[in-house]
Amino acid sequence: MSEYVERCLPRVESLGPALDALGYLADDGLVTALFLALRLPQPLLLEGEAGVGKTEAAKAVSALLGSPLIRLQCYEGLDAAEALYEWNHPRQLLGIRLAEARNEEIAEADLFGEQYLLRRPVLAALTHPGPAPAVLLIDEIDRADDDFEAFLLEVLAEASVTIPEFGTIRAAVPPVVLLTSNRTRDLHDALKRRCLYHWIDYPDTGRLVEIVRRRVPGTSRELAVAVAASVRRLRALDLQKAPGIAETIDWLAALRLLGVPRLDSRVAGSTLGSVLKYREDQELVRERGLTWLVAGPQP
Repeated sequence: MSEYVERCLPRVESLGPALDALGYLADDGLVTALFLALRLPQPLLLEGEAGVGKTEAAKAVSALLGSPLIRLQCYEGLDAAEALYEWNHPRQLLGIRLAEARNEEIAEADLFGEQYLLRRPVLAALTHPGPAPAVLLIDEIDRADDDFEAFLLEVLAEASVTIPEFGTIRAAVPPVVLLTSNRTRDLHDALKRRCLYHWIDYPDTGRLVEIVRRRVPGTSRELAVAVAASVRRLRALDLQKAPGIAETIDWLAALRLLGVPRLDSRVAGSTLGSVLKYREDQELVRERGLTWLVAGPQP
């Protein structure tokens, strides 16, 4: 455990108010999970629907520690080289040509020294000098392939990686590792065993109002409540993509920019693209009725 982290977070009770001061509201379960991830330390897997604040949790932890947030965005086909390191081939070729111009011999090992190594997110996090640990965000791990999950096991278990041409690199200051998943597929047990786990659910209406008013300063409580209630109604429908916190903030920010004092059916219809990003979802809502959306009974 990093002494720096221990000084920053002596007790679990200190984490919630610290995150609150940074504008990130977390319930007791998430606060405890983040505290354990920081103090044990152990990687934390955050799952939940898109837009519930998983990535924002990593940003808040980075701000709290005053350390860099190093983000690896996962996608299908991502391989270890793109996540870990690459060799600087142009610089290697230049080194070879300079050696030839000087009639010097250059050994193969000389071409794979640290000066030719390009650090990608995982290696950058492992070699961060500290004193505060870097925050490594492995975002949307469920989008990556099985082989990439297998590569991560050494990183998660040992805070180290092995580069065939270079050897094993161990972190002097192990990073705080947060993984996020939208659960588009199941992750392997081997990866889950190495992580703490927390599911982030949609916040209730009261907490959602508090969150969005912080993210869109100057918004009236009346408008924030109306938007939060409408979003709750939308989630009750069979949508292709139910709106999360991010979409709620977008909608409220749009209304704030337009100078709208209250949400009515006309305003909702003209700004529906801020909260629903599929044509089919918008058509479903319009068929149901915009009056229902802004003033109908709560589901």
